[in-house]
Amino acid sequence: MMPRTMFDKIWDQHVILEREGNTLLHVDFHFCHDGSFNAFAKLAARGLPVRRPDRMVGTPDHYVPTTSRSIDDLASDDMKRVFRAFERNFTSHGITHFPIGDPRQGIIHVVGPEQGLTQPGLVIVCGDSHTSTHGAVGAIAFGIGASEVTHVMATQALWQKRPGTMRITIDGNRPDGVTGKDAILAIIARIGAVGGTGYAVEYAGSLIRAFSMEERFTVCNMSIEAGARCGMIAPDDTTFDWLKGRPFAPAGEQWDAALGFWKQVPGDPGAGFDREERLDGAALAPMVTWGTSPEQAVAVTGAVPDPDAEDDDERRAALVAAVDYMGLEPGQAMGDVIVDRVFIGSCTNSRIEDLRAAAAVVRGRRVRVSHAFVSPGSGLVKRQAEEEGLDRVFTEAGFEWRESACSMCVGMNGDVARPGERTASTSNRNFRGRQGPGVRTHLASPATAAAAAVHGRFVDIRGL
Repeated sequence: MMPRTMFDKIWDQHVILEREGNTLLHVDFHFCHDGSFNAFAKLAARGLPVRRPDRMVGTPDHYVPTTSRSIDDLASDDMKRVFRAFERNFTSHGITHFPIGDPRQGIIHVVGPEQGLTQPGLVIVCGDSHTSTHGAVGAIAFGIGASEVTHVMATQALWQKRPGTMRITIDGNRPDGVTGKDAILAIIARIGAVGGTGYAVEYAGSLIRAFSMEERFTVCNMSIEAGARCGMIAPDDTTFDWLKGRPFAPAGEQWDAALGFWKQVPGDPGAGFDREERLDGAALAPMVTWGTSPEQAVAVTGAVPDPDAEDDDERRAALVAAVDYMGLEPGQAMGDVIVDRVFIGSCTNSRIEDLRAAAAVVRGRRVRVSHAFVSPGSGLVKRQAEEEGLDRVFTEAGFEWRESACSMCVGMNGDVARPGERTASTSNRNFRGRQGPGVRTHLASPATAAAAAVHGRFVDIRGL
């Protein structure tokens, strides 16, 4: 047989049938959040059961407040109905779930890997675009729409068009201060917000292999921000060590069998990709976005670009609009950008390693912004951080220490900034109004966001 990529291996193992250029794929695991109530309602209207409740797990995250764990404290009756429907639906169908109040509740893309449900070689779906996170263990993982959620619930299968394959290789030693968040922002700045459209992206190279699992989750999480169908990293000893002993991971003889299979998941030597991209890892630096798309990012030591230097009329117009919305000036140094608010959290950067990195920056310092808070990625992350004393580091510096949820990343749970405020955020999207009407969002790593909190502006963490 011809050498095959990791994506091709996994995809081919899950094909049920092919018809007119489309493939019916078997779905191994379906993650759900509190937005799944519409799909359950559609099933009920048709009198259909959930086909494989044992291959589903859910936890509320999008609508969950970070200031309380009580449903009665929620802002509206609509939200209360959402959470009561979540509990009713998952309980009646016998689906494992972690409701509000359960110590395992959290952001679904943090909870799935944390519980050991995210495993190499699987096809994983969820009604959320950042499902690509789970590809960090060597899985095909992608977000699906509301009607597709219903389809998977009813059939445990899904029609898909096979994407092309792209490999992005980053070799070189890791520079000081560079994290997985900086690497993916550099990638998106390089290939553009639509550069991965139509592709399943595999990240490779010595720098990628040097990343921890937390950083790999961050890289794959933001693959969708480059337009990719999914992001993947081949499983290795870092992956296996991270998975071992987790609640839903195989154990005993089943672990040995699973490990034997997982070691076959990486692509074959010499496998060809439809497209190749390379970045010099040694040239990377801490990054921050300046505009209204993740592709509009520069090194924190860089400056806002000048739209007049752009030859393409359409691109120049987009740059002008972004500069205007963000209230910046062409050529303005990022180090001169004053920050009003800092948010550390989201499915991109809210794991224990992220909180440790941010705490290391703020320890012994005080915030200089009007508001800063931390929302851990799950109840278990929160508990571990508190056991390590990270909560005290943050609160003594002037941060709020909150509960777990999607929080300010999605802005549909009460966590928003004021119009015109400038926010340094560890989340994944800096679109107009993403964190509230008129809010200006800058994406950064936990350490860079924390540094902005205690300096009141963007600074190069390598100089701290």
